[in-house]
Amino acid sequence: MDPLTAYLIVALMMLLNGGVLGLMHGDLSPDVQPSAISWRIGTLLQACGCILLGVQTYLPPLFVLPLANGMVMLGVAGCWRAVRQFYGRGESAAVLLPTVLATAGIAWFAGPQPDLAARVAIATLAWVVMLLAAAWTVLRAIRGERARSARVLAGIFVLLAAFMLLRGVYFVVSAPIAGSIVDTRSWINALTPILASVLPVIGTTGFLLLCSDRMRRRWEQAASTDDLTGLANRRTLAAAGALRLRQARDDGSALAVAIVDIDHFKSVNDRFGHETGDLALRHVAARLRSACGRRHLLARQGGEEFVALLDVDGSEAAVDAAERLRGAVRAEPFRHGDTVLTLSVSIGVAALVPQDRHLDDLLRRADLALYAAKHGGRDRVVAAPPPADPA
Repeated sequence: MDPLTAYLIVALMMLLNGGVLGLMHGDLSPDVQPSAISWRIGTLLQACGCILLGVQTYLPPLFVLPLANGMVMLGVAGCWRAVRQFYGRGESAAVLLPTVLATAGIAWFAGPQPDLAARVAIATLAWVVMLLAAAWTVLRAIRGERARSARVLAGIFVLLAAFMLLRGVYFVVSAPIAGSIVDTRSWINALTPILASVLPVIGTTGFLLLCSDRMRRRWEQAASTDDLTGLANRRTLAAAGALRLRQARDDGSALAVAIVDIDHFKSVNDRFGHETGDLALRHVAARLRSACGRRHLLARQGGEEFVALLDVDGSEAAVDAAERLRGAVRAEPFRHGDTVLTLSVSIGVAALVPQDRHLDDLLRRADLALYAAKHGGRDRVVAAPPPADPA
């Protein structure tokens, strides 16, 4: 296949991929749509640049070469910008700088001082810088995560950068006989458009998988998280509690449960309204989560009630941990506008004993202890006694 035909076919494939991404735009979540727009624009720019490169022999070199190469490189910059947007990186002029400098250099070596090797070297440098920067953006954002689609996309960036670098070295070092990149006398000219299509064609598939993974994680998080507080919900609590109980029974690891209830919370809703009540719930949740740290799992049971799975051994240690939760809420008043409320919580705790067969056994005993804390004056921690041995 001659290079001209290859460039036109590749351009058509790019346009089709950009069209598919456009058709799927409405199905993407709002947080990834801006990056999808940047990627789509980048793909379309690369397609237009490839068309101009393919027909360059029919147009003035000083006009078509800087424009075509500039569009292709601007398309690569669009893909780099897309991954920056996807991972929440701010806008930066550095994204456009390689394209601007390279386009100026190509214009010089297309007109005043014609030199194919110099043009290829300049374009290669710009490509490699942007592709490796895009790969670094992805890998830095997923450091420590098992994000397979992101690693595949980063790999595409790196492999394409490696090919472009080898291509640049070939043109600079081997003194090619071709007069342009569509000259049929050079085998690498036929290969270039095919490999250059990797980013807008295969890369678009990788980008869509990246978006799909983001949405899947959001759905999983929504299924396991309480909407109001951001804490684990009852479903997650049940699954995590069952797992921890099984581990504790298998290897003797520590486990206790604390049920936390905000004191007189109904009066907050009655006096200040449910909007302020929701903010107060978030405040308490944040204080409890801070006190739990990473060691203990905190979940919202419902209403103004929370449950903490405590990684502690024995009733005394469970009371100490619960006291830290109670103190964290008490230490920082809730503030909203002119409203300042010192909130408190009552807590019932139950440490795991051999008689506890299920998580519900622990919760039942902790709930009885919470009932005792409420009737004992509130703002306190009460530990549940071990269940009586069956007669």
